Amino acid sequence: MTQTKVRQYRTKIGDHEIIIETGKLAQQAGGAVTVQSDDTIVLVTATMSREPRGGISFFPLTVDFEERLYAAGKIPGSFFRREGRPTEAAILTARLLDRPLRPLFPKDFRNDVQVIATPLSADQENAPDILALIGASAALMISDVPFNGPVGAIRVSLDDDGELIFNPTIQQAEESNLDLRLAGTAQSITMVECASNEVDEETMLKAMEAGHQAMQSVIALQEKMREEIGKPKREYLSFAVDPAIEDLVRDWVGDRLVRLLREQTDRHEQGDARRAIGEELVAQYGETYDPSDLTKALQTIFKETVRREILESGRRPDGRDTRTIRPLSAEVGLTPRGHGSGLFSRGETQVLTIATFGTPREEQSLDGLSPKEAKRYMHHYNFPPFSTGETWPMRGPKRREVGHGALAEAALRPMIPPEDTFPYTLRLVSEVLSSNGSTSMASVCASTLALMDAGVPIKAPVGGIAMGLVTDRDGRYRVLTDIQGAEDALGDMDFKVAGTRNGINALQMDIKVQGISQDILHEALAQAKEARLQILDVMQETIQSPRPEMSDYAPRITVVKVDPEKIGKIIGPGGKMVRSIQEQTGVKIDIGDEGVVYIASADGPSALEAQKMVEALVEVPEIGKVYTGKVVRVTAFGAFVEIIPGTDGLVHISQLADFRVNRVEDVAREGDELTVMVIDISPDGKIKLSRQAILEGWTAEEARKRDRKPTGRGGSDRGGRRPPRRDNPRGGQHRR
Repeated sequence: MTQTKVRQYRTKIGDHEIIIETGKLAQQAGGAVTVQSDDTIVLVTATMSREPRGGISFFPLTVDFEERLYAAGKIPGSFFRREGRPTEAAILTARLLDRPLRPLFPKDFRNDVQVIATPLSADQENAPDILALIGASAALMISDVPFNGPVGAIRVSLDDDGELIFNPTIQQAEESNLDLRLAGTAQSITMVECASNEVDEETMLKAMEAGHQAMQSVIALQEKMREEIGKPKREYLSFAVDPAIEDLVRDWVGDRLVRLLREQTDRHEQGDARRAIGEELVAQYGETYDPSDLTKALQTIFKETVRREILESGRRPDGRDTRTIRPLSAEVGLTPRGHGSGLFSRGETQVLTIATFGTPREEQSLDGLSPKEAKRYMHHYNFPPFSTGETWPMRGPKRREVGHGALAEAALRPMIPPEDTFPYTLRLVSEVLSSNGSTSMASVCASTLALMDAGVPIKAPVGGIAMGLVTDRDGRYRVLTDIQGAEDALGDMDFKVAGTRNGINALQMDIKVQGISQDILHEALAQAKEARLQILDVMQETIQSPRPEMSDYAPRITVVKVDPEKIGKIIGPGGKMVRSIQEQTGVKIDIGDEGVVYIASADGPSALEAQKMVEALVEVPEIGKVYTGKVVRVTAFGAFVEIIPGTDGLVHISQLADFRVNRVEDVAREGDELTVMVIDISPDGKIKLSRQAILEGWTAEEARKRDRKPTGRGGSDRGGRRPPRRDNPRGGQHRR
């Protein structure tokens, strides 16, 4: 291998220096760089196949984010102690990289391109995702892969004073009301991913604009890299349809597609009519030209026709104008055994969400590079084939399903009450039952309904809507509210916005053009707010606020706070004590940090019984308090009574009854229950008890005054004096 010169390029975003290095690692890749910020380093490579892939109609780009736990000094927690299938975080990061890169490759390109990002060092303060995206663009820029970059990337948050922070630390982003990730070219923003807490539209736009300006330095740095060390771009075989064939099809079809769109608004009938036109076209010209080229040309012309109709008249394929939402409906309480359920429909899109409560021990453990080790709120999204009237093998969630679930989770997360007021683990599962556009936003709505039906005291209802865009080369554009499937496929933007009446909770934007302007973003957010409020109105007509009571089948959790130093008493040797409580009462007990004990039960009496047992284990005996305990040991001078599990005291023979007791066994035997009063506690913790005080109605102070000091062979430093023997009425030592 020829050793190349190591080159470093540096710039600064916010308070952090970004260092891009190339020439040392992975030299056989088409392009390879490391990107570093403080002690976080990501290796990114970009490689292109020698030959194109035949028989496909799409560009085969693969983007992988390969988490390696050694980067954070961790050993994987799995049985095999090595990384397996990608974690959810790795899948989401790979999607984050893919989305802004894909539109910048030539449309007629069919060679496989693979981008691989591998964190080599993770300092738990600087997230690797933004560095990986910068590295992916830089690796492509200096490689031989045809790519119309560069792309810049940045993370933006707000501090406590409302000021913007660029590339915040992981902790700063988690504590902020805004966690915004942006990608863009020198001209415009191309990708948005955001989780926030009711941030208003103006603040969001300000953050986007400032973020785009702040990323310009890293874009300029990549241009410099391309000029100084970039490889010549490789020639590739174009798979574009011959323009002559497109002209032929355009002349042949005439105005048939325009008439079809104006006369037929039903999606299925419209599709049947288009297929009939396609079959007629192939029947007439299929022997002369490649049928697949004819079909592609017809699809291109149909796309042009739809876009022209929208731009010129504002009329969409289903007959709506640009702002109208499809018919809405909402319903709750569909599943009797689920803890909460919600059904939301928008046109042909229908999503059912089921909510399930669990105990704290059922939270999800995270085994990744993030410093976060667990989460108590999970949102899962399923997209079965019947939802589109199709068939395909079901092999678990795909990247898209993971991404849509994460987006809905981000939208609802800030509305979930904190653990100290609502101590449950929550799992929401959204089942897409019918799909025709923006099922992810429908899952947000259905999940809000399910949470309210389940009685979760959410901060506010959340609704979601997907916005679209159609543009042309003359600068004309139309923003579309509530896009359906065809408009997503034929349009230029998919912009998902979820939030409450007060502000935005989640954003996700993908575009197919080089970028969009601030004016378009402003209009899209304004239309999205208008639509979101309409959707929230429909949802709250169905259920105005969370139910006051949870489902009968949901667990009830009681929270007991104890001294952390006494947690060991609750657990017991090898967990013996906590297991015993669970077996006796049928509850589940979780012990959290800082002395918090969670008791989960299906009924109140069992939880109350377990709570009393837990509190008894950590109770501190009090002078004057009465306890009913079990006799655990009998001696000649008295009985030891366990008043609290693991804590006993001595009832001296002189305090066992309101009459003279000759033998302890006459009043108390091992295993008996006695009601006693604590009359004294010595400095070293020894407890003196009295049964006589209760029988006589004495206070602890009176009992102490009447208690005689221990003398004679029956004496004990833990109790009072034993009574005199019958053969020695003066009470002295008996002599033989």
